[in-house]
Amino acid sequence: MANVSVYNMDGQEVGTMELSDEIFAAPVKENLVHQAVVLHLANMRQGTQKAKTRSEVSGGGIKPWRQKGTGHARQGSIRAPQWRHGGVVFAPVPRDYSFKMNRKEKRAALKSVLTSKLQESNLIVVDSIAFDDIKTKNMVRVMKALKAEKAYVVLNGADRNVFLSTRNLPNVRLSQAGTLSVYDILKYEKLVLTQDAVRTIEEVFA
Repeated sequence: MANVSVYNMDGQEVGTMELSDEIFAAPVKENLVHQAVVLHLANMRQGTQKAKTRSEVSGGGIKPWRQKGTGHARQGSIRAPQWRHGGVVFAPVPRDYSFKMNRKEKRAALKSVLTSKLQESNLIVVDSIAFDDIKTKNMVRVMKALKAEKAYVVLNGADRNVFLSTRNLPNVRLSQAGTLSVYDILKYEKLVLTQDAVRTIEEVFA
């Protein structure tokens, strides 16, 4: 098992902690990590683009002129695609871009990025993060002390004061141990975990 230093909110080392090899020393499977990122981005797409076809535009319920004898080309509706205000040919419609990965693939991708963060020395373990009041400068001070100004911070549970003190920081994202995101772990340079969050991750994703 790998041993990592444990820091307090002032950036001082206060001990060490053993990390599970099953989670933090797993094989790095880049293909599954890529698939997990594509999954995340695809599920974020709204897919709300829409244009009307000739059956959806208003008007055009009557043949504009008789079939023969007028000198004009034959027409069946003034809302055909070649007409002004006509419908769109093969118009885009709302669609769902999401897809699924099975549970084993998701866990393998998550273990891969956690292992990568540890190997790159971008994983920081903190004994705890808690504030008595709601102030953004509290979180700024902690991130500077940990030298992790662009970080993905993972707590074991919901903490209102920490959440509200973090939400105005564009380079810091807060999450809970049970809702880890492969995309966010890769997006942010540092991964900051509390000791309780590490234990939960090892229990949930083992």
